[in-house]
This record gives sequence, C-alpha cells and structure tokens, in this order.
Amino acid sequence: MDQNKLSGIGSNTRLKADFMMLVVTMIWGSSYLFMKMGLDSFQGFNLIALRFGIAFILAGALFYKRLIHINTKTCFYGFLLGSILFFIMSVITIGLKFTSISNAGFLFSLSVVFVPLLLAIFFRKRPEKRVVFGVVVSITGIALLTLNNELTINSGDFLIILGALFYAIFIIVTDRLTKNVDSITLGILQLGFAGAWGLLFSLFFEKPHLPNTTESWFAILALSILCSAIGFIGQAYAQKYTTPTHTGLIFSLEPVFAALIAFIFVAETLPFKGYVGAMLILIGVLTAEINFKKPIIRKRFNQAVKGSEA
Repeated sequence: MDQNKLSGIGSNTRLKADFMMLVVTMIWGSSYLFMKMGLDSFQGFNLIALRFGIAFILAGALFYKRLIHINTKTCFYGFLLGSILFFIMSVITIGLKFTSISNAGFLFSLSVVFVPLLLAIFFRKRPEKRVVFGVVVSITGIALLTLNNELTINSGDFLIILGALFYAIFIIVTDRLTKNVDSITLGILQLGFAGAWGLLFSLFFEKPHLPNTTESWFAILALSILCSAIGFIGQAYAQKYTTPTHTGLIFSLEPVFAALIAFIFVAETLPFKGYVGAMLILIGVLTAEINFKKPIIRKRFNQAVKGSEA
C-alpha cells in the first residue's frame, strides 16, 4: 500500500516532494499554450526532437558530473522511460490535431484514475478510502472544468486516452525505477532518449528544421527548459519521496493551471461550471492528501509537549 511506503519517509520530506510535483504540474499547465505555438511552425516529431533534445543538452551540461558516473542499469532505465515518454508525447501531439483542447485536457487527466486502477490490478494495492473519494471528486471537477456537451470518441480522443493510460504507466514505472538509481541522472537520460526517438522519426517521416522566428524559438525554449528539463527531472526526483497515487492526484490540478494561464495570456474565461470544477479538483486533492485520522495540530501539540518534558 502507499501508506507502507510513506511510513519510511518523513512527513516534511513527503510534503516537499508533493510541493515539487505541484510546481511541476503548474509548469505543465503552460505546455498546451507553448505546444500550440510550436505546432504552428513544426511538425510533431520535429517538435518532440527539439523539445527534449535541447532539454537533454541543457540538463546534461548542468549536471555533467552525475553523467560521468553513469552505469548500465541507469542507462537502461533511462532508455525505458525515454521510450515511454516519446510514445506518450507522440500520441498526444497527433491526437491534438483531431480533437479540441478541452477534450484533450479532460481525457489526458484520466491518468488520475488509471494510476490507482493499474496499481490495484497489477500490484494488488487497494487504495485508501479517502484516496478513492479524492479521485472521484477530482475526476468530477475535471469533467466540469474541461468537458463540453459535444464530446465524442473520435480518433483524436482515442489517442489522448491512450496517452493518459501510458502516462499512468509512466508514473508507476518511474516510481519503481527511481528507488534503485540516481533520480536526477535518470531524469536527464529519459529526456535524451525521448529526443533521440523524436529525431529518428522526424528524419524518416518529416523534414526537420530549427526554429526560424522569435515566436518559435520562445515556444521551443519554454517547452525545453520549463516543461521538459525542469518538469520531468523534477518529477523523477519528487517521486522518490512520494507515491504514484499522490503524483496522479496532484497532476489532476493541471487543467486548473492551464485555465489560469489561458486567462492571463489570452484573456480566456471559464463558465460557471468551470470554476465549480476547479474547486472540486482542489477539494479532491486535499481530501486525498490529508490524513484526517491524525490531525496535524494534535500531532504537533504532542510533539511540543514531549519536547518540553525532555
């Protein structure tokens, strides 16, 4: 169970890891805007190659001392995660061509549901009741926030659902692999392998090129530095100290941040049900994160009493 994993990790460390995942989710909330900007200038695989290739170069230069001591196990794990990551980004990029942003946002957030379901199916890890409740409330909020009345299951929707399923697998696999190797090195390598797959496919199926406008450079650098280098390395590091279910639940906040960024930069507003959905997502995440059986105030009071007696 997730609680067994958390028992060996300090509460402050777990909270810091969850906060890091929150920052990563906020960054990823901006990725839809940057991807839209990038797809105006690049084909899908070309965009993936540049995004992850530049991210790998920058992160590798910053943490080059870690890469010097790379071993075969870490390299293999990086290849595995990078390959999954490339597949996820490929189906999302292609899927966005055949569906709307609102449909994509809701359907990809189904990874929040897939994580505990996959854990239950393959590892017989029954989620806690409060986590189940949090997932249900979060999914309801995501539906209100992003789902429109014209949602149909077309090829684009199917690809986004497939991407959500594999992102859930990506979260679980990352959780398992980061315990055995250096998480930052692993995060860097997965970027490199994802970029290499993107370049290979772009050479075969597209005509790859570098950015040639200020807007395209801005989109690529934002995707590379913020959404890829900081985002995925931060996720790999944070998941070493938190759980896959917590990661999936925090990730459910991405549509909230996406809506906020859209409001700030393109003056996009939400209908009333959208704001209700955002509140439900926050409630769902907090419900799953807080253990009501062990109130924080009482715990800290007891610690203070014990400290004074000592």
